[in-house]
Amino acid sequence: MSTENTAEAPEGPAALDVVRPGALTTVQDAGRPGHAHLGVPRSGALDPPAHRLANRLVGNPPETAVLETTLDGVTVRVRARTPVTVAVTGAPAPVRVDGRPAPWGAPVRVPDGALLDIGRPTAGLRAYVAFAGGVCAEAVLGSRSTDLLSGLGPAPLAPGAVLPLGRAHAVPPAPDSVPWQAPPAELVLPLLLGPRHDWFTADALRTLASSGYRVSPSANRIGLRTEGPVLTRARHDELPSEGMVWGAVQVPPDGLPVVFLADHPVTGGYPVIGVVPEDRLPAAAQAVPGTLIRFDVRRPVRY
Repeated sequence: MSTENTAEAPEGPAALDVVRPGALTTVQDAGRPGHAHLGVPRSGALDPPAHRLANRLVGNPPETAVLETTLDGVTVRVRARTPVTVAVTGAPAPVRVDGRPAPWGAPVRVPDGALLDIGRPTAGLRAYVAFAGGVCAEAVLGSRSTDLLSGLGPAPLAPGAVLPLGRAHAVPPAPDSVPWQAPPAELVLPLLLGPRHDWFTADALRTLASSGYRVSPSANRIGLRTEGPVLTRARHDELPSEGMVWGAVQVPPDGLPVVFLADHPVTGGYPVIGVVPEDRLPAAAQAVPGTLIRFDVRRPVRY
């Protein structure tokens, strides 16, 4: 399935004026897979279920581009001939239209000129703001996603930026409830060992399986950096760069595991001790700094 936002260009000045970009707000869709051989990461929404749900609530195809906010939300002014349908999912956060409270996790009609404000999440880290018709930033390699590592895609939002909106599709009836799994106080990530777990000592593998780590304040869209016990290596020779996948857990020279996320590099020269399955990574996208992490270490299957 193509990941390019399928919304058409707007008929008229349907757009968003960025008033407050927040700590980090980017345009994200389903990403640009299939270009690792060119050195291009996949990128895309860090919490794909939240991204798809936001689009569903406003009647967009699931891959359509939305806004991904981090830490403290975003404020935009809507410019359109008719009211624009908006939905906010991901981390629960206060939603206001011209200062009036509006529902989270449900379609909201925002009239021309109104100020839409998404506040600081009450749980989790990242919220997803979908607009009927989608955010029509320029596509690069079939995706409108902002890639913080390579610089591809639109720049992170800045005050005064203008984002065009696409032509809206029919909005489906809102669901009776919106699925939301609150970020756990303890994030348990299954970890399949390999391909370079044999580069670490037996004590390091026991430490990884039995000790807790914390999400570092330096965690970002590239990787979930951790704080905790150091993993000691059994081998110290150079490792040639090799391909990386989303969820790879690399151990740099400081000995602290890094779980690679959407904007991760496509190659790396440090050993990968294991891989977290992709379907368990959305929870990592919502883990705030200080969250306890435990790795459920599993041995590779031998055939």
